[in-house]
Amino acid sequence: MMRKSCLPTWLLAAGALALILVLCHREGTAAPPAEAQKKTAVYEMYAGYKKEFPEVTNITPAEVMDLLARQKKVVLVDVRTPEEQRVSMLPGAITREELLSNLDAYRDHIIIGYCTISYRSGKLAQDLRKKGIIMLNLRGGLLAWIHEGGKVFSQGGETRKVHVYGPRWDLAPAPYQTIKNRMTLW
Repeated sequence: MMRKSCLPTWLLAAGALALILVLCHREGTAAPPAEAQKKTAVYEMYAGYKKEFPEVTNITPAEVMDLLARQKKVVLVDVRTPEEQRVSMLPGAITREELLSNLDAYRDHIIIGYCTISYRSGKLAQDLRKKGIIMLNLRGGLLAWIHEGGKVFSQGGETRKVHVYGPRWDLAPAPYQTIKNRMTLW
């Protein structure tokens, strides 16, 4: 014969939940890991910047990786400074200057811009849109790209170094090394 508990069911459930929370906290699993916090910060920062260019279309790192695997007419445009680009770039990317000096060559391509977090590329996409040229903006930029498993390259091949615009943008996941130099916008 089963004994009936004197405590209401909701109280038992609340006690069980409290015990789980205490055990999780004791084991150190209550807080999300630093890498998850960095990734969240990247996307939150981008969401704040996106308000300045709402008409620009975003594309996620996963969507870009898929496009690159399937399409031949995709061009990635790095709008960062040459100093930043010397540290690393997305695979096969061209510079902002290369795009602007040869726009006709890329009219039949899917054009995707990026920078550290995709603020500068969002502003460029906004300017190009006024001229009738559609450039998609990589949501979260180079930082989101590496958080989602994308690779970056320097002249020596694949690298684990990324240039971040400044300390506020030092959100690269481990094992990436960040290079931080304060610079001016283009």
